Amino acid sequence: MRKWQLERRKRTRHFIELGGLVVKSGIVDLTGDDRATIFGALLWSADKLKNDQGERARALWAAKGKHAFEADPATRNKPDRTAPAARR
Repeated sequence: MRKWQLERRKRTRHFIELGGLVVKSGIVDLTGDDRATIFGALLWSADKLKNDQGERARALWAAKGKHAFEADPATRNKPDRTAPAARR
């Protein structure tokens, strides 16, 4: 398999995993799968991370996410993938 094909598969897998997190969070059901609302929520989150309280928000969200992963039997014994790939 060519290098570009491997990179494309890796990128596709990454997108699928991120989409899974969106679904797992419950936001799809809570918004009735309204993509504009979901996108708006993600944009709001990105703005929150850019302001002067960004590190605090990141720490709070990371703790909440880790707690949710630990509480979920499906993810409890999986390798830690809570940090972005660049930080692992």
